[in-house]
Amino acid sequence: MKFVRQFMIILTISFVGELLHALLPLPVPASIYGLVLMLIGLQTGILPLSAVNEAGGFLIEIMPMLFIPAGVGLMVSWGALKPVIIPISIIIVVTTILVMAVSGRIAQFILKKEGKKHE
Repeated sequence: MKFVRQFMIILTISFVGELLHALLPLPVPASIYGLVLMLIGLQTGILPLSAVNEAGGFLIEIMPMLFIPAGVGLMVSWGALKPVIIPISIIIVVTTILVMAVSGRIAQFILKKEGKKHE
C-alpha cells in the first residue's frame, strides 16, 4: 500500500504539472512544471523524501525500459530521419563535447573556490 501511495503522489504532482501547462501560456513542457513542483516540495519539506523514495527508486531502476517506445518510434520514422541523420549526428557530438567541457570547467571552478574557503 505504501508503494501505491508513493506512486499516487508522483502522479498527482505530474498531473498538476499538466494542468499548469494547460493553464499557463508559457512554452514550458508539462513535465518540467511537474519536476519543479517536486523539487520545491522536497526542498521546502512540504513533501518529505520518504513520501516518494521507494517509488522514485523503482522508476529510476526501470528507466531504460521506458526508452524502448522512443527507440521503436525512431525506427518507424527512419524514412523521415534518413536525410538528416548526418547533420543531427554532428550536432549531437558537438553539443555533447561542449556540455562536457563546460561542465568540467564549472566543476574545476567550484573545486578551486571550495579549496580557497578551506585554506
